[in-house]
Order: sequence, then C-alpha cells, then structure tokens
Amino acid sequence: MSNASDRDPRSATPAAPVGSVDTALRHTARLLSTDPALAAEQAAEVLRVAPNHPLALAYLGAARRAGGDLAGALAIHEALAAAHSHWGPAHYELALSLLGAGRRDEAIAALRRAVAQQPSFVDAWRTLGDLLFESGDAPGADDAYARQIQAATQDPRLLAPAAALCANDVPRAEALLRAHLKRFPTDVAAIRMLAEVAARLRRYRDAATLLERCLELNPSFDDARQQYALVLHRQNDEAAALRQIDALLAKDPHNPSYRNLQAAILVRLGDVAQSIEIYDELLARHPGLPKIWMSYGHALKTGGREADSAAAYRRSVALRPELGEAYWSLANLKTVRFAPAEIAAMRAQLERKDLADEDRFHLHFALGKALEDAGDYAESFAQYAAGNRVRRAAIRYSAEELGDHVRRSKRLFSAEFFAARRGFGCAAPDPIFVVGLPRAGSTLIEQILSSHSAIEGTMELPDIPALARPFYGQRDGEPGYPEALAGLDAAACRALGERYLEQTRIQRRRGAPHFVDKLPNNFVHVGLIHLALPNAKIIDARRHPLGCCFSCFKQHFARGQGFTYDLTDLGRYYHDYVELMAHFDAVLPGRVHRVHYERMIEDTEGEVRRLLEYLGLPFEAGTLRFYETERAVRTASAQQVRQPIYRAGLEQWRHYEPWLDPLKRALGPVLAAYPATPGF
Repeated sequence: MSNASDRDPRSATPAAPVGSVDTALRHTARLLSTDPALAAEQAAEVLRVAPNHPLALAYLGAARRAGGDLAGALAIHEALAAAHSHWGPAHYELALSLLGAGRRDEAIAALRRAVAQQPSFVDAWRTLGDLLFESGDAPGADDAYARQIQAATQDPRLLAPAAALCANDVPRAEALLRAHLKRFPTDVAAIRMLAEVAARLRRYRDAATLLERCLELNPSFDDARQQYALVLHRQNDEAAALRQIDALLAKDPHNPSYRNLQAAILVRLGDVAQSIEIYDELLARHPGLPKIWMSYGHALKTGGREADSAAAYRRSVALRPELGEAYWSLANLKTVRFAPAEIAAMRAQLERKDLADEDRFHLHFALGKALEDAGDYAESFAQYAAGNRVRRAAIRYSAEELGDHVRRSKRLFSAEFFAARRGFGCAAPDPIFVVGLPRAGSTLIEQILSSHSAIEGTMELPDIPALARPFYGQRDGEPGYPEALAGLDAAACRALGERYLEQTRIQRRRGAPHFVDKLPNNFVHVGLIHLALPNAKIIDARRHPLGCCFSCFKQHFARGQGFTYDLTDLGRYYHDYVELMAHFDAVLPGRVHRVHYERMIEDTEGEVRRLLEYLGLPFEAGTLRFYETERAVRTASAQQVRQPIYRAGLEQWRHYEPWLDPLKRALGPVLAAYPATPGF
C-alpha cells in the first residue's frame, strides 16, 4: 500500500477535520501488516466520518485482500480506480487484488496505468518488473526495474545515471555513479545502482560487495537484498543466497519472485523435493507464468519425473509460444520426440522478425534435435550451426587463453615441483573429481559411482574454480595463475583443501565417506587439486574427439562452456585438454585414472571393476544397476543415465561427418592418435 503522501488531495472529500482522519489513516496503515481485520474496522470507521475517502477505501480493500476476501477487495478497488482514474495508488491496489485473483495480464495493465499516472511510484515499478520477468518479458522487466531505481532516486544528481541505466548505456551509468560515490560514499541508492551495473557486466563479485555495503547501511532495503540473493545464486554460493531469501520471505512469504528464486536455489542444493513443493504452491497461486512452469520442469527433470517435466515445458510453451528455452528444455530431455505440429510451431516462430536472440538460438537448437530424430541430418546440422552462430556472437571467448594456460602449466608443474611439495595439502581422501569435456561420459561415471555404498553423488560443484579465482587477480608484475601457486607453503595448501571440504559439506547429505565432484572443466586445475588435496582421486572421462566435440556442438549449455559454439574452438579446446592431461600423466604417473567412454559402453563390468580398484573400494553389484539409483541428476544426460547402458549415441556423429572438416583440422594429430574402433 502506498503512503498517505501519495494521495491525490483532489480525490479526498473528508467530512471530519483533516488531522483526525489522517491520524486514523496512519493507524490503519500500521495495522495492515499485523492485523488486517482490525485495519478493515479502522478504515470503515474513517469512511463513516469521511464517506468515499479514497485512501480509506484503498486501505479497506487492501485489508480485505490480506484477509482472503479477494472478491470484496476487487469490488472496492475496481470502483476506486474507476472513480479516481488519475490516482496511481488506486490502479496499484487494483493490480494487487487482480494478481491475488490470478488475473495476471489485467494486473500488468493496471500497473502500467499506475506508473503512467505516477512515474515516481517505486512499488508499482518493482511489481511490474517482477510480473514482466515472470511472464518471460525480460527486456520489459529490465526497463521496469531500471525505472524503479530512477523513481527511488530523489537526488537530482542521480537522475542522469538512472536514465543511462534505463537506456542500457552501462559505461556511462558506471562512470557517473563512480564519480557520485567518490563524493557521497554512503548513498545507498547509488550503491544499489552501481551493483546493477556490475551485475549487467557479469562482475558478480563486485556486485556482491556493493550489495553487502548497501545492506550494511540499510538492512531493510529489500530490493537490494533480493538482488544480493540473485548475485550469490549466480556465483553458486547457494547457502548464502538461501539465507537472504529466507530473510525476505519472513517479511513477504508469498512473494512469487522470492519463492521462485528459493526453489531454484534448493535445486542447486540437491533438495529437489522441497523445490517441487514450492513450485506446486506457487503455480497453484499463479498458474499463468510461463517461466515458472519452465523452472518447474527443470526441477521435475532433476528429480527424475520425465513425463511431468515434459508436461510442464509444454505448458510453458502454450502460455508463451515464442519461449525458445522451453522448447530447448523439452528437446534436452533427449528421450522426447517432437510432434509435427510442434516442429511447425518452432519454424513459425523462427520466421518472426521481432524474435529475441535468446529465443532464436534456443529454437534453432531444439529444431536441430527434432530434425536429427527425424533423420534429416543436413537440415539438422544447419539448425545447430545457426543456433551456435547466434550464441557465439553474444559471448566473449578466446581459444588462446586455454592454450596459454596449458603452456604455463607445463612450465610450472614439473615432477621436481611436486616432489618438493610432497606432504603438502589436506590429507582427506573424500573427494573424487571427474574431469574432461562435457558430453564425454562424466554423468554416467558419476551415476555408477553414486550407486556404491561408499560414494555420494553431488553435482558440478563450483568450488575448485572459486579456490583458483583469487590467484588470477594478481597486480601487474606479480605472478598470476597457476604461477602464484608456487608461493604457497604447506599450511596454505592445507588451508585450501580444508576450505574446499568445508564449502562442499552442504552438498553431502548421505554421510558417505567419499563424494563426486564432476565439474568437467576442473581438468585445468589438476595442479591445484593435487597441491590442496593430494589424496583425492581424479578420473579423466574421455570420448572419441569427433563424438565428444560434436555432441557439445549440438548442446546448448545454460552457462559457461563458451568453447562449444564453434567447431574450430571446440577442436582447439579438445587438443589443449589432451596435451595438459598428457603432461600430468608424465609428471604424476598413475595420479589420474582415465575412463574411455567407448570402453565403458563395451565392457561395463570390466571398466567399473578397474575404476573401483583405482579408488581402493570393493566391487558392488549395484554399480552395474546404476540406472536404478534414485538421485537428483542435473546435466544434459539426466534421462540417459536412468536407463541401462546407452549405446545409441556412440556413432551418431558420423551422420554429420560431411560438415565436420573445421573440427578435424583443429583437432590435428589428436584425432589421428585416438583409436578408431571401440574396445581398444
């Protein structure tokens, strides 16, 4: 509910002294959050003294809404908005009542009227942004949030950076805000705006630091707290993000934006059942939100409920036919086949000139999968290639960076380097790292290992890259990463290992002595892993380079993996990966156990026995029935590892070989060196 200061004095016709009415209204406003029934009585008393008082009517409707009487609230607020069409709070209260009744589109229209009449209406802009985001209108939501910031800023010196944010002129907004904060370092509105700038630039650590300062200065700044939770979530700091969301939900327990983020965090933490319960409740209240249906589908997929997941994705598409990510999510179930009508619908959406790039590349990937299933490999490749072109244009990736990292790692990590540090690190043998490239069989290995009584599966944990990150940020003239690791003594290495174990503890729910961290990209951190956790096991999941790389090329990854959107980039990445792992084989003989996907498919029991022997664990027959193991799986292979050994994809890349010459050239001698037939 807006403040009394938002009231249009022309619409108020009090029949009692203004002072006594205003005092009563302030009392009513205080009661709204604690005792809606008493607030309704107080508002009714005001209306007996001052009939048709607009603010009293607004409060009465809000009190009835809070008490569950949506029909009564709507009757009051519809009449109020009709009678006072130029008063923003009347439309805002109507929007909230419409939203409570599940009439989301009408609520959005009412909010647009509210901000049109009162452009400084902060709550209306924020609510409008939330609804547009949940509806899948990301550009509209960004604009509303930017205007919320602008409306919250009464200082004229912040109008220019706010306008720059609204126009998405991020460099200008950043320059203006930094200049302002040099003079006024405790201006929370400016700090919050600068955090928005950092988030748009994906500088999430900077954004988190700014938001922490914002909340230190103003702990009740809920918008900053919500943004802080989102930034923490994007940094994979789920436990901290959940604490912030819990604080917000304590004040507003049914806020759909808070609940959606809470559910997404819980999935990351492995609490899929609770996440699904939240989505069930949220969609019962707000059934018309396409992106929430899509998120619900993700949670159901992770929980192994494939049919329900597909139904949720299809519901999302029905609500927003251009939502490419929902189509791709359906395709990414791998076991779902598109009907002809769905293929035609995707083609029709791709004909649109106003389709957002994010929807476009998702639709290309989904259509590529549909045509692959239909056996039309030429057009399927064309669709995959189109999706990759759009995606590649939007990201910053340099193939030179990994090549440089490999060269520097080979210089630093010699056999003598590791011999001089024997005994360094944390001695705990708990972690089992599965590294390599995506789509190389790491999820299958994890599922097999998770079927052993001594091993718990987790997810692709972000904690090793987080340990490495501070070493990248050295000042000019100082060593970077990995060279900075040479300066670590035994205590520092041990502290790194202990920090990793502490940070990952939240993921370990079964209490098994070992757990799997299957982030494939950790192969670049094998040197760090050995220094910090010398008794941890490292498994290299490897697959035929053409099979692995093309499987990556036709997969859209939610985040990261920027090397997968170009065939040449993919070939160079695979080549550099093989070179680095060969180096560690030479300087740390036997440290890494390699599992070839083709061997695992052809001789599963033999490979599993060799794998468990490397881990120092006894063979258990349950590891061969891995597809019966009930656990959350959050990768593209989630459905495949819930079936017996999956052979169908081994040679699938051969259908696309006529178009893979750029990949072959980039792979160079690595391709020729890889055995040509399974079972080698």
